[in-house]
Amino acid sequence: MPHPANRRIALTIVSAGILASGLAGCDSASPEAIAEHPRQVTVVGNGQVQGVPDTLTADVSVEFTATDVTTAMNQTNDRQKAVISALVAGGIEAKDISTTQVSVQPQYDVSSTNTVIVGFEAGNSIRVKIRKLDQASQALATIVTAGGNAARINSVSYSIEDDSNLMANARALAFHDAEDRARQYAGLSGLTLGKVMSISEAAGSTPPPAAPMPMRGGVAAASEVPLQPGEQTVSFAVTAVWELS
Repeated sequence: MPHPANRRIALTIVSAGILASGLAGCDSASPEAIAEHPRQVTVVGNGQVQGVPDTLTADVSVEFTATDVTTAMNQTNDRQKAVISALVAGGIEAKDISTTQVSVQPQYDVSSTNTVIVGFEAGNSIRVKIRKLDQASQALATIVTAGGNAARINSVSYSIEDDSNLMANARALAFHDAEDRARQYAGLSGLTLGKVMSISEAAGSTPPPAAPMPMRGGVAAASEVPLQPGEQTVSFAVTAVWELS
């Protein structure tokens, strides 16, 4: 019968043999594991193109204050009608003029210890899309002239009406940028760039911010407003995954 110490040595040798065979099994399974999870590289490519805006949008309002709400509202309505009529007569299509807000608010006597209403302020806001930029300066002057002291030009912003070509160019630049990055990483790692596994994109148009124009109308005819459209940037970001071999 084997001595107890000898049995312990035998068990240790057997255990070591099982561990070694297990490690050998893991090594032999590696190709299958790699086949199930191929080597990949994930990169982000960016593309930007510039274009000249061809459309100006102006946010315009008319405001009147009167001692009673009816008078304030009627004066505002009449003056805004005059502004809209003048714009249409100047070549702006009616479909490019839209009402964005109608409001009426009480005005209080802040010097009084009691809450006393001393009048009402009525407002009517419209958004004007000017598709011919050579008409933009005159259109803004028309708004101020027709609206008088009640006219408010709150902001203007530029945009590109049809930016599909710019978007396509930015998308192509973003993909080529991603492909160049992936090819470089493949070369640095001693591998070859394979097929595309997936592509996802994020589009972003970054036009110049709306320019605030706190202008108020006057009695005399207003001169043309100096405007400069500048450029608009259309950008794309593409995330792509390539297989490496």
